[in-house]
Amino acid sequence: MTEEWRRRCPRLGHEVLFSYCLGCGMNGEPCLKTADCWWEQFDVVAYLKAHFSQETVARLLNPQPQPKITGILELIEQAKRNAGKS
Repeated sequence: MTEEWRRRCPRLGHEVLFSYCLGCGMNGEPCLKTADCWWEQFDVVAYLKAHFSQETVARLLNPQPQPKITGILELIEQAKRNAGKS
């Protein structure tokens, strides 16, 4: 199953499941790097189009750059949420 595939996350620096990438972005959306990270393994764009709205896919394929501090703060918030799930 595709959601169980693993690869090293360039943002986190360790291995993650594809299913993690599908929900670790803002408001539970896919990570903005999903298409960049997974395109060599399978047709990730087709997968995203089949499972997410056109608006979400458009944001993923044409992300707006954000200040580095914003990305750092997002990662901190994600880590806090993930720590609370343990």
